[in-house]
Amino acid sequence: MTATKRLKAIMVHLASGIKTSTPSSAFDSATEEHAQAATDRDIVRKDIMALPTFDELPKYKNFTGCAWGVWGRNDQLGTVNLLTDEVVQRAATEEIKTGRSVSLNWPINFPEKPMFGRKTPEVCAFAHLGADLPVRDDEIHINTQSGTQWDGMRHFGVLEHKVYYQGVSASDVPAGPLHLPDPNAIDLVNANLGIQNWATHGICGRGVLLDLVRYYTKGGKPLPYDPWTTHGISVAELKAVAEAQGVKFRAGDIMLLRVGFIQKYHQVTGEERDALQGRPETFAGIEQSEDMKKFLWNNHFAAVASDQPALESWPAEMNTYLHQTILGLWGMPLGEFFDLEKLSEVCAETGRYTFFFSSWPMHIIGGCASPPNAAAMF
Repeated sequence: MTATKRLKAIMVHLASGIKTSTPSSAFDSATEEHAQAATDRDIVRKDIMALPTFDELPKYKNFTGCAWGVWGRNDQLGTVNLLTDEVVQRAATEEIKTGRSVSLNWPINFPEKPMFGRKTPEVCAFAHLGADLPVRDDEIHINTQSGTQWDGMRHFGVLEHKVYYQGVSASDVPAGPLHLPDPNAIDLVNANLGIQNWATHGICGRGVLLDLVRYYTKGGKPLPYDPWTTHGISVAELKAVAEAQGVKFRAGDIMLLRVGFIQKYHQVTGEERDALQGRPETFAGIEQSEDMKKFLWNNHFAAVASDQPALESWPAEMNTYLHQTILGLWGMPLGEFFDLEKLSEVCAETGRYTFFFSSWPMHIIGGCASPPNAAAMF
């Protein structure tokens, strides 16, 4: 079923609460526990884009804003459901005017010394027929989250309660090598919540850049925070940047935030870059607050990404991680290390901060994350 049909089929949303017993069985039984039948408090939606507000979403135990069941108990797309055929078509029609394109992918080689203890990317060219002949193969060994990436649903759930999106128990998501010899017989346990769902649907629609770096440094002023130091960016700041750029959000937007990590990475010395891997991870990012959750959900973004190693201010207390809400409760693609430097230049040059956004993650069955293969088109 397409995302368009799924959205059109949603006329009733569970607003009366979610059972709070911790799921421990397979996907169907787990989701049954967390998506109850309609009651007299259900909210009937005649407009398919008029989703519940954040305050109308039920709680999951001690976590506010749980969207399990909004798109059905077996949903595998999360907020990507907002990217309907009509939304994509409108974005393409309105935004692609000149055909100019900008890649949003940092080279897979960077950073050479990744954060969070992840594997150093290795790219090796093989000359199978001899070094003097013009024939080469590549072998690439990477952690899918060492550089430009989408965090997928299997990457991060609700830590305290050991569940992923839709209440899927961590114990029901296997770890280790995945062998799939028969493409016609793939066990659900190996595919459930995998990034292949976004890969086959695509993450395409209207992109919006909020360029905090350019907003703050206009006129030669210094950036009032260090992208490599813990700093929370508020909702008020995001709204101020949007207003200054003349941006008005609409449901299904893909929001990109330029905070400054990659700009600084290019400006500092090699020694400073290398030192990142050995020191405690401290980065600027969006603040962990109820206001931020309401801002992200109530604007009904389909996805959100930034140029930082962690979208949110880092580090944070375990129970305040926004990853838990964005991925674990909403199923929203969360992007990090997007290269927004050229995009910033083009947006400033053209005065346009909206564009057609296209991303086709790697088709990894059961994948936790993927490079985005993303571009902006004007």
